[in-house]
Amino acid sequence: MPNTASPRSVQSAASFNPVKVEVNPTSGGSVPAQFEPLDTFDRRHLGASEAADLAAMLEQVGAGSLDQLVSQTVPEAIRLGRELQLPGLPKALSETSALARLKAMASQNVIARNFIGTGYYGTHTPGVILRNILENPGWYTQYTPYQAEIAQGRLEALLNYQTVVSDLTGLPLAGASLLDEATAAAEAMSMCFAIADHAKKTFVVSRECHPQTIAVMRTRASGLNINLVEADLSPSAAFAFTNDTCGVMVQYPDTSGSVSDWRGLIEHAHKAGVMVVMATDLLALTLLTPPGEMGADIAIGSAQRFGVPMGFGGPHAAFIATRSEFVRKMPGRIIGISRDSQGNPALRMAIQTREQHIRRDKATSNICTAQALLAIIAGMYACYHGPAGLKAIAQRTHRFAVALAHTLEQLGHTVVHQAFFDTLRIKLNGTNGAAPDASKVKAAAQSRGINLRYFADGTVGISVDETFSAADFDAVVQAFAGATAVVTDLARVQSGVLPAALSRTSAYLTHPVFHKYHSEHEMLRYIFKLMGRDLSLTHSMIPLGSCTMKLNATSEMIPVTWKSIGAMHPFAPREQTTGYEAMFRDLEQWLAEITGFAAVSLQPNAGAQGEYTGLMVIRAYHEARDEKHRNICLIPESAHGTNPASAVVAGFEVVAVSNTPSGDVDLDDLKAKAIEHKDRLAALMVTYPSTYGVFEEGIKEFCRVVHECGGLVYMDGANMNAQVGLCRPGDIGADVCHLNLHKTFCIPHGGGGPGMGPIGVAAHLAPYLPGHPVAFPHTLDAQHAGSKAIGPVSAAAYGSPSIMTISWMYIAMMGASGLKRATQLAILNANYMASKLKSHYSVLFTGKQGRCAHEFIIDVRPFEKTAGIKTDDIAKRLMDFGFHAPTMSWPVPGTLMIEPTESESKAELDRFCDAMIAIREEINAIETGASDKLDNPLKNAPHTSGMVTANEWKHGYSREQAAFPLAWVRDHKFWPHVGRVDNPFGDRNLVCTCPPMDSYKN
Repeated sequence: MPNTASPRSVQSAASFNPVKVEVNPTSGGSVPAQFEPLDTFDRRHLGASEAADLAAMLEQVGAGSLDQLVSQTVPEAIRLGRELQLPGLPKALSETSALARLKAMASQNVIARNFIGTGYYGTHTPGVILRNILENPGWYTQYTPYQAEIAQGRLEALLNYQTVVSDLTGLPLAGASLLDEATAAAEAMSMCFAIADHAKKTFVVSRECHPQTIAVMRTRASGLNINLVEADLSPSAAFAFTNDTCGVMVQYPDTSGSVSDWRGLIEHAHKAGVMVVMATDLLALTLLTPPGEMGADIAIGSAQRFGVPMGFGGPHAAFIATRSEFVRKMPGRIIGISRDSQGNPALRMAIQTREQHIRRDKATSNICTAQALLAIIAGMYACYHGPAGLKAIAQRTHRFAVALAHTLEQLGHTVVHQAFFDTLRIKLNGTNGAAPDASKVKAAAQSRGINLRYFADGTVGISVDETFSAADFDAVVQAFAGATAVVTDLARVQSGVLPAALSRTSAYLTHPVFHKYHSEHEMLRYIFKLMGRDLSLTHSMIPLGSCTMKLNATSEMIPVTWKSIGAMHPFAPREQTTGYEAMFRDLEQWLAEITGFAAVSLQPNAGAQGEYTGLMVIRAYHEARDEKHRNICLIPESAHGTNPASAVVAGFEVVAVSNTPSGDVDLDDLKAKAIEHKDRLAALMVTYPSTYGVFEEGIKEFCRVVHECGGLVYMDGANMNAQVGLCRPGDIGADVCHLNLHKTFCIPHGGGGPGMGPIGVAAHLAPYLPGHPVAFPHTLDAQHAGSKAIGPVSAAAYGSPSIMTISWMYIAMMGASGLKRATQLAILNANYMASKLKSHYSVLFTGKQGRCAHEFIIDVRPFEKTAGIKTDDIAKRLMDFGFHAPTMSWPVPGTLMIEPTESESKAELDRFCDAMIAIREEINAIETGASDKLDNPLKNAPHTSGMVTANEWKHGYSREQAAFPLAWVRDHKFWPHVGRVDNPFGDRNLVCTCPPMDSYKN
């Protein structure tokens, strides 16, 4: 055929030779701009992405550019002066590319059938809970429920969780979750120590507790100067408790699977004045006599197997339950039932929820972050299955274990314990006179895609779980049988190895909430009913100072529920976890570059735990230099309440350093205290930018003074969102800094958790980063770290690995330039809002050139005198506008600390400012007498739909002003579910489980 193409098209085709084109975007190859991916993320993350908005905001603050604003805010002496160089990430990845790269990385993980147990089990997350809670921003973007009126949904869900724990453990008081089982055990030990008024310094732990639990307890004991004694405890034989013993802990069922009747030991312990802690399993307790009925004082454990994926170790909700008389010694949060201003039942966080932080260095715990989202999932799992469903799961699990025991014994192997629930420890027989060989069983199991537990003495552990199937049964049996043919008739297997004395007879989960939502449709509606009672980032900005409530992007959240991420056991063989290791290496290198440190530990799984870990590393450093006597920790008076609490838990003596009237750390007082304690000075804890939202000019001098006196500098990374890409803690002079991945690096707050608090350290501290007795964090090796590792601080070697995918995605999609711009815009947003509000409220504390950092404080103290209005009144009134309150009365009583993040748009910032200005006008109306001092919109706030639609309206202001104070509120009204909550009433009448329903019939 003749060539009919035009000369131009022929020329174009001839000039295009795809064979010669070499493009490698991920390694920095040049790609013409018109061919770059369009799904870039930084513009999606950054609220002020429109040029017109940016220009208007800069004009408002009086800055010619972002660079000029930064130069006026961040002291020149600490500025980085270059772009970040993120290893392996020369430029930001698009959303699609980042997901593809992480997917490829995760695919390197080997998804085996994990029957290792040791506190981690396979579980089915019901789809209705997976999609509508774990993957739902209406649940995972909520903040800790300090403002109860707009948190009634998650408070109810957490009350359900407390009821599950209380009912199953047989103890009346349960908390709203701790970090993990090992940490909960350490907290229980500390609690026993505190109940004994720190006079008894010995704590006994059974060697049959999980090894990671004992190791975390040993780390904690070293800081508190508790003598932790490991012992072979017998359920019946008396143990020689000394007069110095404050507590004892046993595991039930124990780490090998044995179920024992501990009543004899408990009675003996109580006669000796010793508290008893039982680490236990909620699923087992549907069949077993609960610890409370045995006489135990405290029960702890993990709720992971109630629908929460293993996730290579976390996050998982731990539980703690105890007797009512120990309520004020109990760590963590408690949800209680109170009443609102209309006399209706209302939920709120109770008693020592704030008390621990208020007590500062007198606190018995530094727990701040909980695992609220995971506790909510576990509680909903119990609601969905109900008591009969949970019992059926437990019975099926137990039957499989009995069937395995029967079959393996037929093969000549021995189950080393008579009574068990779901876990067997098998003593192997030899074949044809040969010695037993666990390596053959291991090879056979792994060839079938199965991981078991292999003990040092050659015995083998098998833990059956909810996901165990008949096919799994056959595969496990064949791994033990070798060439021997085995046939087991599962239909003939009956459960019945639990002793009659330990078979549960008491009822549990009798409240209607555990009987009403067993169909998916009913559960779906219940989930969304509760979600509708909670304000989250899906409604509006949450402007909490020091809490950094920023966008938790969908692309960042997607990998969390990939099977290659969620199905991994933390103690799986290392060769199966190469994908996770690759991600950890990326994060460690990126965070090291961002902070300017030599090495990073990803193990701490909460911000306050990062504080504690950093201080324990400092402690180890001093001890290695024969300076164990260095035990003084200087802490500014403005520091987070967890700072002094963490210092005490780490074994330091706290000495307070004054602040100047301008909010800075008082350098003269710092120098005087450092010199006074020079011989014993261990550390300074300092937050930067300061807790007052200011880049203090003297920060390098602070570090120099402390270093000259032999101490090290711990920097609290709570305000890292003002530093990333602009300055680095390591360059400033800090020796260690923790990072809140749930703040700066986009892991969502989840209604009060999960959190992650990894630490970065200078080279001289790298050897002391935490290790692990079961699965050492080998990525430390590449960082020349961990050679003199302290003990673990978390149950898993990498804390809560599954949610670190979120931070990996955030950094990968933002890249160096995006991270820097995010920080610049966080600073711009704060200064923009401060500029708009300063003619209505007094803005406290600014830097040398009148700039705040990423947050600022407004003073509302004068209004108490002029109008009788307090911070609470403003906080509650903001709810009527659809906003969460800023941080109240901290660090300065009677003030509000406001932090807008970089992901908020100008329109949203303006909405919040308009609300605050409208509230100021309402205060002015009280001041001038136009509004009554007692009956006004602020004192009666928040206004529920029931209040404004009631037949009677006796107030001196209109229903419209109450409910729709500005026109835009009508466009999207969030109704608080209850009126103002009466906290004192709830504390005087503490109820922290679903109230009993005696008339309810199963």
